[in-house]
Amino acid sequence: MSEIATVILQFFGLIGIGFGATRLMRLPAQGVSGLNLFIYYFAMPAWFFHLVATTPIRDIEHWSFLIATTFATYCAFAIAFSFGALLNRGNVPDATIEGLVGSYANVGYLAPALTVAALGPAAGAATALVFAFDHAMLFTIVPLMMVLGGTMRTNGSTMGRDILRRVLLHPFVLAAFVGLIVSAFGIVLPAPIDGVTSVLAAAAPPVALFAVGASLAQKQFGSVTVEMPALLTVKLAVHPLIVYLLLTWIGGFDRIWLFAAVLMAALPPAANVLALAQKYDAYKEQSVTAILLGSAASVLTVSVLVTLILTGALPTSPFG
Repeated sequence: MSEIATVILQFFGLIGIGFGATRLMRLPAQGVSGLNLFIYYFAMPAWFFHLVATTPIRDIEHWSFLIATTFATYCAFAIAFSFGALLNRGNVPDATIEGLVGSYANVGYLAPALTVAALGPAAGAATALVFAFDHAMLFTIVPLMMVLGGTMRTNGSTMGRDILRRVLLHPFVLAAFVGLIVSAFGIVLPAPIDGVTSVLAAAAPPVALFAVGASLAQKQFGSVTVEMPALLTVKLAVHPLIVYLLLTWIGGFDRIWLFAAVLMAALPPAANVLALAQKYDAYKEQSVTAILLGSAASVLTVSVLVTLILTGALPTSPFG
């Protein structure tokens, strides 16, 4: 039980410290922005790079695993999108953001700290690659759906370039890709470079958790609309269930990779959901509430899931 408590308190405790410090010390928005700049462009890319680069390429050639986890995220998006479209009478832009509420987990900032703390360093490569594939899939779907819904007017080549730019030039994705190259060719980094990336990587998880708490403290809680409990149920319960059932049904995957993917799917909606809602002027106020409510509810749901995994109560082969 002490191991479970350590993982849960370490994870949510740092988020709580960031939240409390921002509220009590009135941390300005510029301070949180500076923190996010450090995480987004330096610390977390170093973490993604370092974990992938130091994992032997034979241990990360799990293409069937990545296809399955990406498909599971798509299924969660489709369920949440369909439910949202049913309630809002076919408003595609709003339904698209609702789909993200039900599928786009805050894996970039939260997953590194959670998966490695619960499962060990071997979960790092899985975390980095699942993020890269989920990010690519969702950032391809969203602009396509917004064009379909009439929010955007653009030609195919412009939209294609925008999708490629957002997918391939994301700092985390770039870092993971470079890490793959280093791993594939067995490149040994010079000691000074390895030292810098190691220090940045070590700083990434705790600073990211603090920043998440600080960002949540600066958001205003709004009204809970009728569809929100269902969307958050998809995100916090249905999404990880789909990942778990699909991966165990296919079978043959490493236990750590399996549970890393399940934990990532169980995380609450990402702040990028709000950024996309503001960009496309759809479901803006509701997305703020969904992020806050989902983050609060995840204290219980993620804690339960961590407990099931660490006590061995969640089987790796339920179908066999």
